[in-house]
Formats: sequence, structure tokens, C-alpha cells
Amino acid sequence: MQPVVELREIEPGIALITMQDRVYKNTFSDDLVKGLAHAFLTVKETERYKAVILTGYDTYFASGGTQEALLAIFEGQLKFTDSNIYSLALECPVPVISAMQGHAIGGGFVIGLFADFVVMSRESVYTANFMKYGFTPGMGATYILPRKLGLSLGNEMLLSGSNYRGADLEKRGVPFTVLPRDQVMSHALELARQLAEKPRLSLVALKDHLVETARAELPNYIAKEVAMHELTFHQTEVRDKILSLFGK
Repeated sequence: MQPVVELREIEPGIALITMQDRVYKNTFSDDLVKGLAHAFLTVKETERYKAVILTGYDTYFASGGTQEALLAIFEGQLKFTDSNIYSLALECPVPVISAMQGHAIGGGFVIGLFADFVVMSRESVYTANFMKYGFTPGMGATYILPRKLGLSLGNEMLLSGSNYRGADLEKRGVPFTVLPRDQVMSHALELARQLAEKPRLSLVALKDHLVETARAELPNYIAKEVAMHELTFHQTEVRDKILSLFGK
């Protein structure tokens, strides 16, 4: 059986992390969360790696929290901070490329945006759909969406919870490469090859400098998101929406 998260060195210095939970469509199951944490730890501890490509399978990149996890947060049994996967790419010492060849939903969209490079597909759906269920965003979404997409579009996606195709976002001027799905991985690999030509020490030093502000500011946003969850997540309406709308 294929592992839910697979780490391979596809070329010298280039690590490919593939999320491939076909049963749960790359929602944040326990196996996916643990697999991602282990893969990024391995990258951190392996000094020959100079770049990481993070991708999904077929038409899915990552699908965010499971219905069970969302209901557990509603019941007060869980917080999204109990397992920090949202900032794995940000904290990774070497540059990370999100090859978002497939749909990226909720927290799945957020973890992709924390990468240093983002490549989207025109056909796929991208959404920060937290408010679709009536609860405020988490996982650093309120920080990273306005920062990466611009204040107007980022806030629009957060407040509306609507779906956007990659082609729609391309028209809105997102500062990322948007390609047909079958070209996303090849473009990500070309980026990774450019990075792998550089000394690892230089890549690590420059990334540390470039993301220093984000690493410092994010914890404050996370604390505010947790506080908003305490205020908004425990409404009966939220539970009903999680039960009736999940996966639609």
C-alpha cells in the first residue's frame, strides 16, 4: 500500500512530498498530519536537500479538516493548534514549492500558501471556505491570504468563503504562476532545479531572512484566530452546517 504521505528524492537535492490519501481525499486525517510532520522533519534533518516540492494526487492538493475534527472543535475537544501543520512550509529551512495541481480547500489552501513558491492549476478550485460553515478562519489564514493574495482579494476570500477556479484567480491578478493542471509539476520541478544549483547554506540563510517577519508575526495571528474560534465555533448553526454542508 502507498503511504498517505510519501517523501522521495526525485533528483539530487530535490525532495518531493506527495499527499495521497485517496480514501479521505487529502483531508487532514491523523495519518496525513503525522505523515506531513515526519516528512518535513526528515527534510530538516537531511542536509543534502536544497528544495522541497509539496503536491497532492490527481485532482486534489489538500482538503482541510475532516468532518470529525471540525465537530470535535465544536465540542471543545480539539483546537487546530493541537497539531501544527499550517506552518510546516514556513518553518522548513529550505525553500518549499507548493505544486497545487488539484483542489485546495480551507486549511489545505492555507498550507499551500505558506510555501515560498506557489503554482496553481487553472482547472482546480481554491477556497478559504471556513465561513461557509459559519466559523471564523484558522490555521493562519487571516495572516497568509491577505499577505500573499493582496488585501482586497484575501479579505474577500476569507469573508465570503466562496470557491474560485485557478483561472478566475489568474484573471484577478494573483502573483503566482497559474497553468493547466498537467503543466504544474513540470514547472515546479524547473523551479526546484534552479534552487538546487545553489549552496544549501546560502538558501537557508536567505530564506531565514525573507520569512523572518512572517515567522515572528504569525503566532499573534494564531492566538487571535483561536480566540475567535472560542467565540464563533460553538454555535448550533455551525454544527448544523458542518453536518449538512461538509464535502459539498
